[in-house]
Amino acid sequence: MATKASRSAARIMMAPAVVLLLGWMLVPLTMTLWFSFTKYLPLRGDSIERGLDWVGFDNYARFLSSSSFWPSVQTTLIMVGGVLIITVVLGILLAMLLDQPIWGQGVVRILVIAPFFVMPTVSALVWKNMLMDPVNGIFAHIWRFFGAAPVSWLSDASLSSVIMIVSWQWLPFATLILLTAIQSLDSEQLEAAEMDGAPALKRFWFIVLPHLSRAITIVILIQTIFLLSIFAEIFVTTGGAFGTRTLTYLIFQRVIDSQNIGLGSAGGVYAIILANIVAIFLMRIVGKNLDT
Repeated sequence: MATKASRSAARIMMAPAVVLLLGWMLVPLTMTLWFSFTKYLPLRGDSIERGLDWVGFDNYARFLSSSSFWPSVQTTLIMVGGVLIITVVLGILLAMLLDQPIWGQGVVRILVIAPFFVMPTVSALVWKNMLMDPVNGIFAHIWRFFGAAPVSWLSDASLSSVIMIVSWQWLPFATLILLTAIQSLDSEQLEAAEMDGAPALKRFWFIVLPHLSRAITIVILIQTIFLLSIFAEIFVTTGGAFGTRTLTYLIFQRVIDSQNIGLGSAGGVYAIILANIVAIFLMRIVGKNLDT
């Protein structure tokens, strides 16, 4: 049992890490909030040393009234939703497949999980140049083999292509979490249901799927937090064109293209608000599932 002295010693030892972590989070957040209320155009001579002009909520009003704001929010939500649907559905199927006794099971599991450890930039380059290229890509050769015209994936089906690329990278994560949950399922329940004559589909729907509900909510929560900030895949493949500009990429363009730090900071605050709204909504779902 921990004593009062040991708890105090633990707090003292943890204090430097906690202070460093708070500083790591609060300093950038505070600077972003400050910049969002100022006019900060470095290319026009504005600098922190000379002092920045206070503009209040003008940056927020400009960013919100931009014709690109709401389409970027819509694109972000569509992209996150599409990736979640693909990774959860295919993750369940792959987890059930990998749970079966097959030859070389360990090697197969490693190969399935491997894409998760590939850097987003590298995976996007592979998909763009080796698979989706309309001239020399593997998909183009397959299309020609069957007598069809190759598809310009990143221009004709740009949003679907980016969703496919991101899903390929996050599918191993969902599969690993769901596989762990399936392996904790009591096999006697499935055996009893099978002996009672329940078909495979009903066994899955009434036994396996309810058992996976907690794992599914955890997968959705963790992936959503990261998917709201998708950037590298869009930057490498479409550059935000063809309807693939998310809120994160719009902020990048406001900061880089126009060099308007204040306007980009206001967009960053909007992104934080959107992420918190989604996180609160998902936490409620997770809380309900964990309580049942």
